[in-house]
Amino acid sequence: MTEKLKVGILFGGKSVEHEVSLQSAKNIIEAIDPEKYEIILIGIDKQGQWHLSDSARYLLEAHNPKLIKLNQQSEPVTLIMREGKGSLMTLKAKQELGPIDVVFPVLHGPFGEDGTVQGLLKLADIPFVGADVIGSAIGMDKDVTKRLLRDSGLPIAKFVTLHRTEAGQASFESLCKELGLPFFIKPANSGSSIGISKVKDEERFRAALAEAFKYDHKILAEECIRGREIECAVLGNEDPIASLPGEILPQHDFYSYEAKYIDDQGALLEIPARLPDALVPKFRELAVQVFKVLCCQGMARVDFFLRDNKEILVNELNSIPGFTHISMYPKLWEISGISYRELIDRLLQLALNRHKQDSQLKTSVDL
Repeated sequence: MTEKLKVGILFGGKSVEHEVSLQSAKNIIEAIDPEKYEIILIGIDKQGQWHLSDSARYLLEAHNPKLIKLNQQSEPVTLIMREGKGSLMTLKAKQELGPIDVVFPVLHGPFGEDGTVQGLLKLADIPFVGADVIGSAIGMDKDVTKRLLRDSGLPIAKFVTLHRTEAGQASFESLCKELGLPFFIKPANSGSSIGISKVKDEERFRAALAEAFKYDHKILAEECIRGREIECAVLGNEDPIASLPGEILPQHDFYSYEAKYIDDQGALLEIPARLPDALVPKFRELAVQVFKVLCCQGMARVDFFLRDNKEILVNELNSIPGFTHISMYPKLWEISGISYRELIDRLLQLALNRHKQDSQLKTSVDL
C-alpha cells in the first residue's frame, strides 16, 4: 500500500481576512481525498501563534460565516529545522512531529498571501501550493501589479497611488479630473474588498482615505469602470491553463466583503459567463498572460472588467483565491471539467513538481 502524503493545511492567520481563510480551509479539508493524503491541520490565530488542530473540532461556529472562529484550545506548535528540513514541534510537550511532505497555505491577505509565509516555507525546504515569494508579493500589492501590467502593455483601469505621507495633499478635484466620478479608494495590500470605498462626492472622500489607511500605508484611487465583472481561474506552473470565464453580478453597490463571503444573495454567479463566442478565448488568453507577467505559479484567479461588451480591462490577480462554498475559483474549474477533488490533487502535484525542479538548482559555486 502506498504511503499517504502528509499535507499540512495552513489556515487562519493575522490578516483581516482570517475568517475567510477558515471558510476556505473547511471546504478544502472536506474535499481532499483521505485515501491519498494524511491531513495535518495547522491553524494560525490572530496573534500569529500556530496550533496543531484536531480535525473533529478545529473550528467553532463552523457553519456560520459571521461567527466562525478558530478553536484555540489545541496544542501550540512551531516550525523547526532538522537537518535542513522543516518539521513541526509541539511547544508544551517538546515533541517533534516529523516533516511535512507539502503545505497548502489557505491564507488570504497580509501575513499569508503576500510572500511572508511562502518565504518561511522556502527556507524550511517544504513544498507549498501556489505562487512563490515574488509572485505572492506582486499579486498582493495592487500598485505594483498595475504598474507591471501597464508596462507590459496589458489593459488596465486608470489609477493613482497615494502614500500615507501624501494623504494631506491629496486633492479631490485633481483625482476627479484624472479618474472621473465616482472613483474607488482601496488599500494597496489587502483583499476581499476590505477597506474599499466608492467615492461619489467630496464629503465621502476624506472618510474613504482614512478607512483605506487603516489597512495599509499605500492606497490606490481607481477609476470606476461601468461594465461587467468577469473572472477566470488559472492553473499550472510553466504551462498554465485558464478556465472558462464566469461573471459576478453584485446585488450590492459593489462586490463587497459581505457579498463575497457572508451574504449568499450578495452576488449572483453566472458560470460560465454569457459572452460572445469570440470573447471567451480572449479572456482565457489574457488570464494566462497576466499570470505569467505577475510571476505566478500553481493557481490564481484573474479578475476583469468588460466595458460595452467589447473592451476587456484587467482588474487584479488573487494568488490564493477563495475556496469557500460560494467562491469562484473551484466553481470555474468544475464547469471547465476539473472536479474539486481533482483540482486539489493537481495543485499539490504542481507544488511537488516545482520543489523538485528547485532542488536541482545549484546553491554553491565549484572552485
